[in-house]
Amino acid sequence: MKFMLLIHQGTTPVPGTDAWEALSQDEKQGVYAAYQAINTTPGLTPGQQIAGPDAATTVRVQDGTTETTSGAIDDPLGGYAFFEADDLDAAVAVAAKIPAASMGGAIEIRPLVGA
Repeated sequence: MKFMLLIHQGTTPVPGTDAWEALSQDEKQGVYAAYQAINTTPGLTPGQQIAGPDAATTVRVQDGTTETTSGAIDDPLGGYAFFEADDLDAAVAVAAKIPAASMGGAIEIRPLVGA
């Protein structure tokens, strides 16, 4: 099965923020090490960090007219990864290792349809 892991940042400290700077060097290195380890997990294809919600453009089509608005839809999405595994339990185990899951965010797992 193939899964998409959607990384919702929540209150997770990210580089370039005051919350990140409040972390100790050991905590920062721990986050970097965790992502490095996750990115070498067999079956995992890492994605990339995406810009914050203020950089988003939302597109809707109503009555045949394309409308765009600045900003994201509700909860900010911070990144993603793809993971191929035998079952959902394996995807949950990897998702639990993503720092955002334990630092104020959440990881949403979605099966890829037809994959």
